[in-house]
Amino acid sequence: MRVHKGKKCYQCSVCLREFKTNVNLINHKETHRGNRSYQCSECLKDFKQRSYLVQHMKVHSKEKPFQCKECLKSFKHRSYLVLHLRIHTGEKPYQCSECFKSFSQHSHLLKHKKVHTRERPYQCLECEKDFTDKSGLGRHMRVHTGERSFQCSECGKDFSDKSDLVRHVKIHSKEKLYRCTECNKEFNYKSGLVKHTRCHTEGKPYKCSICLKDFSQRSYLVQHMRVHTGERPYHCSVCLKDFKRNSQLEIHKRVHTGERPYQCAECQKGFSDKSNFVRHMRVHTGEKPYQCSECFKYFSQHSHLLLHMKGHKSESPYHCSDCLLDFSSNSELLIHMRVHIREKSKTPLT
Repeated sequence: MRVHKGKKCYQCSVCLREFKTNVNLINHKETHRGNRSYQCSECLKDFKQRSYLVQHMKVHSKEKPFQCKECLKSFKHRSYLVLHLRIHTGEKPYQCSECFKSFSQHSHLLKHKKVHTRERPYQCLECEKDFTDKSGLGRHMRVHTGERSFQCSECGKDFSDKSDLVRHVKIHSKEKLYRCTECNKEFNYKSGLVKHTRCHTEGKPYKCSICLKDFSQRSYLVQHMRVHTGERPYHCSVCLKDFKRNSQLEIHKRVHTGERPYQCAECQKGFSDKSNFVRHMRVHTGEKPYQCSECFKYFSQHSHLLLHMKGHKSESPYHCSDCLLDFSSNSELLIHMRVHIREKSKTPLT
């Protein structure tokens, strides 16, 4: 009855803090004694309370008794499941009092608030770069140490950041949890879905001041501007080649590492980038997604369709400098040029 009435009848004789039950008081007293009487038999870590030990043992047992009914993903702790469910429900109970932005986790809100205060209490001793949180500093330090503690169990690739590993693993599992309700397009990450939905709701609010082309995202406009400026801010540390996009640099690095993360399940052929893998798969599936609007013929690659369309438009942009004949493709011109090369080789020298 004491609990229901809200009274706290059990008082700590050391700090005078009050508790509703004697059990809570006993557990609290252990904090003053510094007693760590519960030890993990696996890693010998000590705990003040038995309940903390029980919770810790789940790390070693790999038991995941809490399962999400939406995607069947399992978790070691109920609190982890509660946080995960917000992915499906979209619940964001924590709101920033400055800009009213909402977050699904309290820790995310605390981290965000530092954007307003500009507080960066964690500094790298190597390059003196500042960070808002300790985990950000920890990830950054791996740049200097070269540490790659997270390994993919499928292909053995190592990563310095766990989030990069999680993102990479989805290449193998093809897991896509987020789907657009408008066009049913699927995404691996919620951020990708959020950006995509702007195509349906906001149109293309970002305009290029040079060619007036519109974009749905500011990042797309920034990338596009490099077409006009010629800027290539991403550099390969091996061959010093420059790239306009970080994604292009990452794909290029595989030339040096030999990595081919995309493998065809039919013929086991490996590919360094996804676009080549997708084009290759059409060899096995017979898929031809590109159709000519003039004769309705289908093609497996967009470049093949463009080449074909020149036949309808009677375009012949490739000219032979020897006989002035015109050709619709560069490959046809190169084949034709062999005729002149043979003729010149047969001409006697004077």
